[in-house]
Amino acid sequence: MQTRWAIVAGLAAGIAVAWWFAREAPEAAEARRERADQAAAASYEAARPVLYRWTDDAGVVQVTQEPPPRGRRYEKVDIQPRDGIEVDGRRQ
Repeated sequence: MQTRWAIVAGLAAGIAVAWWFAREAPEAAEARRERADQAAAASYEAARPVLYRWTDDAGVVQVTQEPPPRGRRYEKVDIQPRDGIEVDGRRQ
């Protein structure tokens, strides 16, 4: 009967040691979480629909989905309004 308890205790100790060495340090988990947040924010900004406002050679303002020709100055215009901005035509 003593041998069984020794085997059970040995298995429990082995599992505890394996868990201790396999777990991730809190600092590493926080750093990984920050990198994931930064990557998510960057991909969100890249995926947002945007329009380009630029002026052609004739002086006409163009608003297109494709970027203007190289060397041309342009401004990015968000298609979706920012949070907190309300547009209501009935107000003065």
